[in-house]
Amino acid sequence: MTKKIILLAAMTAPFMIAAQPANAEGDYSAKAIEVFKKDFQPRGQASIDRLAEDGLQAICNRTGNNPSPQSAKQLEADQMSSIKHPADGKLMGDWKEGEKLAQSGRGFTWTDDPGLPVGGNCYNCHQISPKETSYGTIGPSLYQFGKLRGTSEEIQKYTYNKIFNAKSYNACSEMPRFGHVGALKPEQIKHLVALLLDPESPVNK
Repeated sequence: MTKKIILLAAMTAPFMIAAQPANAEGDYSAKAIEVFKKDFQPRGQASIDRLAEDGLQAICNRTGNNPSPQSAKQLEADQMSSIKHPADGKLMGDWKEGEKLAQSGRGFTWTDDPGLPVGGNCYNCHQISPKETSYGTIGPSLYQFGKLRGTSEEIQKYTYNKIFNAKSYNACSEMPRFGHVGALKPEQIKHLVALLLDPESPVNK
């Protein structure tokens, strides 16, 4: 067992124990999971393992997304260590391809072909290009993201890492861990970085 796994297990254990009530009748969390597993019918690539939570999710779920500062720092460091950068070392791709990804919400549903590319569905949570009038507000506006921050190596790395695994900066972030779960490949994430940072991208006009 690696040191990371041991550390995560040690950190998770107190919350797992605390989540177990003395009276089984009050164990609503366990009952809810039982219902989910009973009613969820695996289809295609949507398998039952999607109901499982990893150690980090367990801690966030059992602390109301508010773990102790020390725990959060350790969890973020662990998530950061899992980030994989492109083999060629380049963190910016083609912003036009990035826009296609941002617009696409396909992939990972049971009706989708597992072999097809997965979209980022970025507009579901963010304002990005001013030409797009339909967007979500769960996440902050990313309009003029690059114009405000520049395209330095540090900003490219931050943007890439944030898309790959947002929990490396905020342990209980609501943003999906696109690269961590394999939804987006490094090459795709590069295109999204370009969409946000490239001066020629509509995001920064």
